[in-house]
Amino acid sequence: MPKGYWVSAYRTISDPEKLAAYNKLAGPAVKAGGGRILARDGRVVAYDAGIAQRTILIEFDSFEQAVAAHESPAYQEALAALSDGVERDFRIVEGID
Repeated sequence: MPKGYWVSAYRTISDPEKLAAYNKLAGPAVKAGGGRILARDGRVVAYDAGIAQRTILIEFDSFEQAVAAHESPAYQEALAALSDGVERDFRIVEGID
């Protein structure tokens, strides 16, 4: 079964306090949903229209698990705390196998 991945690139962080509140809630929500953080806040080289900002990569055992974790009440609470504190490109993608 192909794995699922959350890929998030932050364009701007306008409210670091909201981001901190989100991080406090999102970490446990991701872990409870079966997610494993593969990359966070490391070095980034951006090409084409890419953004050399905070980038997060989280792996799940399946695409369905990744979607379910995003829709979970715990993660939705984290998103409410984040609110308009950042502008980011967030997507869930299915792995090849």
